[in-house]
Amino acid sequence: MNSFWDFFWLLVWSFFFVFYLMVLFHIIADLFRDRDLSGWWKAVWIIFLIIFPFLASLIYLIARGRGMAERQAGEMRRAQAASDQYIQTVAGQTNPAEQIASAKNLLDSGAITQEEFEKLKAKALTS
Repeated sequence: MNSFWDFFWLLVWSFFFVFYLMVLFHIIADLFRDRDLSGWWKAVWIIFLIIFPFLASLIYLIARGRGMAERQAGEMRRAQAASDQYIQTVAGQTNPAEQIASAKNLLDSGAITQEEFEKLKAKALTS
């Protein structure tokens, strides 16, 4: 039975160690993501995290936790916007209003006929 409890505590401590590493990496990523914090303060936080890792992590999460969440949410929004733009570019799709406006410009310049314009308009409205 002794070996079972040794294994159990090994799992528990391993979980907490991995959890701590995840928190530490999130804090370090947040430090470098923050544009308002000067380089000197970032260096101070990193040194503090190296010397007093648990205390520094706890203080950082209490003092800067809200800003950390806001920066993370902002980064997620920027990544989503970039992903959406990339997908739209790769798929060659723009919104229907832009497609119709482009087709109207082609019609006005005489590059396409009225019938072709109607086909392009119908295709834009169905996609």
